[in-house]
Amino acid sequence: MPTNKLWGGRFKATVSEATDEFGASISFDQLMAEEDLMGSLAHVKMLKATHILPAKDADQIIAGLKELQAELAAGKLTFTVENEDIHMNMEALLTEKIGPVAGKLHTARSRNDQVATDFHLYVKERLPKVIAAIKNLQTVLVKKAEANVETVMPGYTHLQHAQPISYGHYLMAYFAMFQRDVERFEFNQKHTDLSPLGAAALAGTTFPIDREMTTQELGFASPYTNSLDAVSDRDFALEFLSNAAILMTHLSRLCEEVILWSSYEFGYLELADQYSTGSSIMPQKKNPDMAELIRGKSGRIFGNLMGLLTVMKSLPLAYNKDMQEDKEGVFDTVKTIIPALSIMAGMLATATVNKAKMQAATERDFSNATELADYLAVKGIPFRQAHEIVGELVLKGLQTNTTLQEIPLAEYQRILPEIGEDVYLDLQAKVAIERRQSLGGTSFKGVMKQIAAAKEILGQG
Repeated sequence: MPTNKLWGGRFKATVSEATDEFGASISFDQLMAEEDLMGSLAHVKMLKATHILPAKDADQIIAGLKELQAELAAGKLTFTVENEDIHMNMEALLTEKIGPVAGKLHTARSRNDQVATDFHLYVKERLPKVIAAIKNLQTVLVKKAEANVETVMPGYTHLQHAQPISYGHYLMAYFAMFQRDVERFEFNQKHTDLSPLGAAALAGTTFPIDREMTTQELGFASPYTNSLDAVSDRDFALEFLSNAAILMTHLSRLCEEVILWSSYEFGYLELADQYSTGSSIMPQKKNPDMAELIRGKSGRIFGNLMGLLTVMKSLPLAYNKDMQEDKEGVFDTVKTIIPALSIMAGMLATATVNKAKMQAATERDFSNATELADYLAVKGIPFRQAHEIVGELVLKGLQTNTTLQEIPLAEYQRILPEIGEDVYLDLQAKVAIERRQSLGGTSFKGVMKQIAAAKEILGQG
């Protein structure tokens, strides 16, 4: 039986139903329906302006496309597997609406440059939304940090108490991470803001098209300068997925700590009920499920990146059907990271900080040991020797349940007569924090400087 495909002139028989279903992409690329119509409108306007199409035909096509836009916005369009993808579906719908003149729309165009254009438009439109969602989370972090500049908590290395820090300082560390994410996505815009339209299948076209016009119509910064590259490039999608994977790494790290800090053993945070769930069997439970879900969803984003890297790694130029696999991971990533950022922002904004519990955690944990070693170094003892002396004092303290601040002055003076009462001041957690005034350090003044700089970045200065 002859095929009725729009590309079927060279074929004697139609493909099987199973082949149709396996090869079709309409189940997911219909998400680019709006972009496909935008690209077609820009293309036909250019065909009219360059007199490649008669004005009468072009105007009829333009009117039909605008009708499809209205029907799409109203949710009235339906697509079929038989028409394979969003491009063929739209052409079929346009043909139903205006007749055979719809076939002239594809003059000087291929599905190869068409799909690449749609995909660029899709990512280009979503990048600002991702950036805005990150900045919203950053705003929450800054507000929380400002409210907790002098909230004392243990700083950790190896998940062991290391040195006392400001909780505001801790929060601003994540602000800095997310700022790098913003910058990566902003740079991603540069490589997304290119128009493939007019590259045709791979070699350009013999028609006197105006690629600058379609580039301007679609709001792209510039056209691709090489037609082979235009239809085969998916770097912008790989960059997006890579940036998203790094972003989710940051979110996952933050979620891990939210989960720890809200546990009974730590008790530093209590999550609001809106961002927690209970147990079907244990009445007392308040589970940080949203934090756990964000942490878990990082895996699927990493998988989306690896999936596209694997698809692209050995493709010869130019377009290959493998590249149909470029979109679902990106669509899924958009659908995942924007809600994750929103949930994270709400979860942090509504969390209760147990300042007393954080402070108490620094009082008998020997996290002020470095302060004593620094004190001895200032008094003239080489730091390595001071480190060993303090280490021995910590060991003895652990054995006798005696903190460094509980050691009598006389015992300190047996180590070094120059030690005075001021040693006990240096051993206080807040003093230890405030004395760390090196650039980027945890001193309260330093944290306030970080917050002021962050507000400038966010346009809140």
